[in-house]
Amino acid sequence: QVQLVEFGGGLVQPGGSLRLSCAASGSIPMLATMGWYRQAPGKQRELVATITSGSTNYADSAKGRFTISRDNAKNTVYLQMNSLKPEDTAVYYCNTRFSTFKMYNYWGQGTQVTVSS
Repeated sequence: QVQLVEFGGGLVQPGGSLRLSCAASGSIPMLATMGWYRQAPGKQRELVATITSGSTNYADSAKGRFTISRDNAKNTVYLQMNSLKPEDTAVYYCNTRFSTFKMYNYWGQGTQVTVSS
């Protein structure tokens, strides 16, 4: 069983930065995809960024501003968010998915990010 716990959300002014962390407990394969998604009020959950074996993928809204990284030794994935905008306000969720004998897909509980002056 895998558990994901997010840290680092909060209130930040437009143009500011935040770093989210997601610590995973349990056994996660090195080839597992880890990522960040977000859900704003009244909207569907959407992809922010994913990382798989060092290869990264970003939503257009995150490109050039956000950086995803992973520390395999600590079983932790990070999301560095710079130049934050009010439209980045959302609950940010950590996710991991991988396949061994079957497909596994886990979510964290989410952390609130609010960008406002």
